[in-house]
Amino acid sequence: MKSNTTALKTSGFNTLIMFGVGILDNGDIMYYSNTAGSKDVKIAANGAYVGGDALADKVRSFKKNDTGIDRLEISMNAQHVRDLMAAPGPSTETPLYRNFEALKTAWSLDAVNNDDESIYHSSSTVSFAKMLGKIGYKYTISPYTSTNFWRTITTQLNDGLTEPNLLMDRVYLQCYDGGASNDPASWQSSLGMKVVPLVWVTNDSKPSYGTSVAQARTKFTGWSKRGGLAGGGYWNDYDIEKMGLSYAQYGDVLKSVFP
Repeated sequence: MKSNTTALKTSGFNTLIMFGVGILDNGDIMYYSNTAGSKDVKIAANGAYVGGDALADKVRSFKKNDTGIDRLEISMNAQHVRDLMAAPGPSTETPLYRNFEALKTAWSLDAVNNDDESIYHSSSTVSFAKMLGKIGYKYTISPYTSTNFWRTITTQLNDGLTEPNLLMDRVYLQCYDGGASNDPASWQSSLGMKVVPLVWVTNDSKPSYGTSVAQARTKFTGWSKRGGLAGGGYWNDYDIEKMGLSYAQYGDVLKSVFP
């Protein structure tokens, strides 16, 4: 609610991933705050959207009035997914299914991103992704390690499918912090699909992983020349605002490297 909505919509980005969504053990969905001055909000419960009109209007605004953003995703970890896929399961009558269905409508969402960094349970991940696919979501991942796990997920979700009908249609590869040494070309070879590397913008949390506009251009250009990419992206808009950086300059890098 505190992000610079105008800058996000006018700087050339075509995809926005909202970080901080999670599910509770009963299938309710939360939107967790990681910005000073905002708060955690329950956004879906009992098969209905309960996050309030102001938040829904703000989220939907990103795809209105020719902003250039044509895809909205929510990013979540795998907490409670394993248990909920075991019981009550992924059927259309479960609270989890109905909550994600209600949230998709309320927020005009296109995809759910899996930011699992610790659990790595294949069968429940696949079941959850296929449940989301029935609702109409695409499924994406944002790995930084455990290549073999993600290869298994990619293979099982996309078996027999081709573009544009892939269920798991994007890989946002973390190339910072724990994934700082990741090589997009190597991941593309392992997963059998092109990836979208993410770099961390200049920040004061872990400055050594920060990437200036010029450094981003160099990284994306170099990676692209080595093997072609599906695009590029950044973590995260909070630091762009906190550090007084330019959305437009970071966006221009992507527009020039990936026209």
